[in-house]
Amino acid sequence: MSKSTKKPVILVSSTVYGIEELLDRIYTLLTAFGYEVWMSHKGTLPVRSDRTAFENCLAAVDECDLFLGIITPSYGSGKDDTGLSITHQELQKAIALPKPRWLLAHNDVVFARRLLRDLGKDTQEKRHRLKLKKGATSITDLRVIDMYEEAIRHYEPLSERNGNWVQPYSGDEDALRFAVSQFSRFQEVEEFIKENLADPDGVLASIDRKRGGKP
Repeated sequence: MSKSTKKPVILVSSTVYGIEELLDRIYTLLTAFGYEVWMSHKGTLPVRSDRTAFENCLAAVDECDLFLGIITPSYGSGKDDTGLSITHQELQKAIALPKPRWLLAHNDVVFARRLLRDLGKDTQEKRHRLKLKKGATSITDLRVIDMYEEAIRHYEPLSERNGNWVQPYSGDEDALRFAVSQFSRFQEVEEFIKENLADPDGVLASIDRKRGGKP
């Protein structure tokens, strides 16, 4: 397949526990739109035997075209020497590169952040002094709030918060509606290119018609 016809690659970054069905539906949706979808849950993430699991995941952030991150109440159990989960590190790398990215955050994460801010725990340092009860179910780790704040570029000057849109969702249908609204547009662009740029004279004629024949 030539570079011009290569499918756009989208990496879906999230924890898996509790949202398996949502991930299955997002995978089906994005592949139907014409994307190549890299998702560890579906076993489609490129894996090299000379890399660790963390290295493979972070390499995928490097190599993908688009990044879809889902911040859930579950932080994830996979952590390396930094103490940060792989999902957290993937998000940080996507922001640092920066990758074209779209972010979803569960309403439980957004609400927990708002509640802690109301209680005076409005920074990472203050939150990290708190300890969740073992087996907590609302959120599993307060660092999911750190992820949300990094995604909205909370600590950046307001004028520099590019790429800081994070869409809250409460259920699968909310998340899927966002995915359809955002990523179906790429399919439309791809189809336009395929159908029209192969016929440049036709494109120019179409533009002239829309301009009323004016030069």
